[in-house]
Amino acid sequence: MTNKALNGDVPHASVNTMRQPVSRRVSLQVGLGVSAMATFGMAQQRGLDDEITGSEPPLHYWSLKTLGQRIRSREVSSVEVTRRLLERIAVVDKKLKSYQLVTEAEALATAEKCDREIAAGKYRGPLHGVPIGIKDLLYTRGIATIAGMHVRASFRPTFDATVVSRLAAAGAVSLGKLALCEGAMEPYHPDLHVPVNPWDASKWSGVSSSGSGVATAAGLCYGSIGTDTGGSIRYPSACNSCVGLKPTYGRVSRHGVFALADSMDHVGPMTRTVEDTAIMFEAMAGHDPMDRTTSQIAVPRITSMLGQSIKGMRIGLDRDYVTKGVDPEVVQALLQAVDVLSSLGAKIVKVKMPADPNPSGIWFTIASVEAVLANHDVFPGKAASLGPGFRQTLEIGSRVTATEYADACRQRREIASQIHNMLTEVDCLVCPSLSNPPRDINPRPTLLETAEWERQSEKDVFTKPFNFSGVPTLSVPCGFSNSGLPMSLQLVASTWREADICRAGHAYQVATNWHHEHPNVTTESE
Repeated sequence: MTNKALNGDVPHASVNTMRQPVSRRVSLQVGLGVSAMATFGMAQQRGLDDEITGSEPPLHYWSLKTLGQRIRSREVSSVEVTRRLLERIAVVDKKLKSYQLVTEAEALATAEKCDREIAAGKYRGPLHGVPIGIKDLLYTRGIATIAGMHVRASFRPTFDATVVSRLAAAGAVSLGKLALCEGAMEPYHPDLHVPVNPWDASKWSGVSSSGSGVATAAGLCYGSIGTDTGGSIRYPSACNSCVGLKPTYGRVSRHGVFALADSMDHVGPMTRTVEDTAIMFEAMAGHDPMDRTTSQIAVPRITSMLGQSIKGMRIGLDRDYVTKGVDPEVVQALLQAVDVLSSLGAKIVKVKMPADPNPSGIWFTIASVEAVLANHDVFPGKAASLGPGFRQTLEIGSRVTATEYADACRQRREIASQIHNMLTEVDCLVCPSLSNPPRDINPRPTLLETAEWERQSEKDVFTKPFNFSGVPTLSVPCGFSNSGLPMSLQLVASTWREADICRAGHAYQVATNWHHEHPNVTTESE
C-alpha cells in the first residue's frame, strides 16, 4: 500500500487545531424546508470535496465496511492499519484523551493473526482485522478495567465480557480501553482524564461514553462500544457527530460489564455510519446464557435490509415534543431531516409522547439506588477513594427510602407503557438526540451540579424515557449549528425493531452527507 493511500489527500495541519469552520451547503436557513442539495446527497464543502474530486478520505476516516473489504482483498493489511492508528493515537490523543489505556502490543499481535488467517482463506466477516475501541466498563481478560474509578485501578478481569469475546470472534482488533465518567455516572474522577470534544475543545463531549464518541469521531478507531443508562450513547454521539445505537434492553449481553443501574443499562455500538453500526450490532447481539436478561429472539440481519426503500414507513412526529424548550437550530435541523425522510417516501404521522413527569428525578432515584447495589464492594467501605461526585450519588442513593424507590418504579412503568402504546401506531419516532448543540464545559466538575447538567441538556425527555421503556434508539448526525457544532436526530422504535430505525437512518445518510464531515484533528505527517 502506498503512502498516499495510507495518508489520503489532505492538507497538513497542526494537532492543536481543534476545529475548522464548516460551510452551509446543506442550508439551515429558516424556512428552507427540504434542501434539494441534501436530498441529492450533497453536504458541507469538505465532505463534497471527497465526492467531487474522487479522492478518498484519509485512511483513519474510511468507513468500517470499506476498511473491512480492503483488508479482505489484501489491498491493505490489518497490521498496517493498526500501526497507523496507534501512531495517530500517540499524537492526537495527547490532546483528546479518549483512551484510558492503549494496548499496543496486544493490538498488533491480534492484527498479525488476522492477516495470517485472511491469507489462509479463513475469513471471519466484515470486522476481520478492523481496529476498534472498547469502553473501559467492559471486562478485558488480563487488562485493567477500571470503569472510570481510581479505586479500581488494579482490577484485571480473568475473563472477557461477552460483547468483547464476540467482537474478538468476529476478528475485530481492540486498540485499547476508552475513558468514561466515574462508574459511568457524571462527573469524572478528578485524577483521571476528561475526553475532549474534537470539534471544539471548549465544548461538552457527552457523558459516560464520551471517550467512545471522541475516539470514533476523531478517527482513533473505526467503531467503539458504548453503554447507555440515561443517554450515554446518545449524548456523546450527538456531541461528537457519531452514529450510536442503543439496542433493545436484553438484545445485547451485559455479562462482564460494570453496572450503573442494572434495570436500565444498555450496551451498543458507536461508529461513523449506520451501516457500520449494523455490522457491529450483528456481531454483538444475541442471547447469552451468562446474562439471564438477554432474549432468545433471533437477531435480524440488518445489513441485508439497509438498501430497502422506506416508502410507506410510518415515522411518528410530536411537534410539541421536538420543539418546546429545544434550541431553534436543533429544531430546524430536525424538521429538515423529517422533510428528507418524507421525500424518500416515508409517511409522517402525528403522535403524542407522554407528558413530562420529571423523568430526570424519576431516573436519578432509580439509578442512584441501583448504583449502590452495583458498587457494594467499594461503597461505603472505600468511599474515601471515590471521587466526590460519584460518592455523592451513592450517598444519595443509600438514603432513598423503599417507598420513594417503589414510587419512582411505578412512575417509570407508567411512562414506559405509554411509550410502548404510542410506538404501536408507527414504525419509528423521530426526535432530537440532544436538545441543543454541545455547550461550554466546566473542565473539572467534581460534584453533581443540577444547574450545570440542565445547562448541558435542557430536556432529558429525549433520553431517559427510552431507558425506562427499554426500546431501541439510533442517533444519526443531522447537521451543524452556525458555529460549526454537531447536531443529531434520534430514531426510536418498538422493542426488537432495530432494523426499522437502521433502515430509516441509513436511508437518511444516503440522501445526505453529514456523516462525511470530520473534525479537523490531524497529525503533522498528514
